[in-house]
Order: sequence, then structure tokens, then C-alpha cells
Amino acid sequence: MQPLIGWPLLPLPDAHGALAWPELATSVRDAIRIILSTRPGEQLMRAEFGGGLDRMLHSPNSVATRREMRDLVENSLQRWEPRILLDGVEVWEVEDQPGQVRVEIAYRLARTGAASAMNVTVDLET
Repeated sequence: MQPLIGWPLLPLPDAHGALAWPELATSVRDAIRIILSTRPGEQLMRAEFGGGLDRMLHSPNSVATRREMRDLVENSLQRWEPRILLDGVEVWEVEDQPGQVRVEIAYRLARTGAASAMNVTVDLET
């Protein structure tokens, strides 16, 4: 049985003009980015879809804000990306950048068990 693969958001043809399906890891990574950057209510017919991480813009860089971001990321990914097993989400202050935080996401692909991680940097106070 083939793993579920999503069509890429912006597919690009290869040198021969053919479109190829992405690998599972690439598809999941793209889906995580889409989930975190989509505001609930932004997609038609799926009003609840998304994490809306950008709604944290202009929030103070405090422990409470970072905890809220961690909870938002965990809940969004557990709800909208069934192809992963979430191992952990950490939100850290970016050193020398007081208005930025780094969200570190550790997960495993549910189908293969392969471990992966990704980072997202979010600007808070501007």
C-alpha cells in the first residue's frame, strides 16, 4: 500500500515537462508549513483548517506567549496532519533577536517511523 502523498502546493515540471509526485517526507514537510501558516477561516469549505501561527504577530516575547505558540502548534498538527506522530514542540527565544522565536518541531512519519524535525522562525514584536 502506498503512503498518502499530497499534491505539492506549487508543482514544477522536470526537464521533460512531466510533473512528479513528491516523496512522503517532502509532502509532510510542505503540509506542516501550510497548516502553520494558514489562518482558520482562510480556506473556503474548511473554515476550521489551519493553525494561524501568524496571529501571534505583535505579541510580547514572553513565557506565556511561547507556551501559547507551543500549544497552538501541537494542537494544529495533531488535528490536521495524521501522517505524523508528534514527538515534541519547543519554542525558544532567538539569541540576539529579542523579537523572534524559533519553533522546533520533532516528529516521526507514521507510515515508516522515520524521525524528522523542522524549525520555523516567527517574528513577534516588530
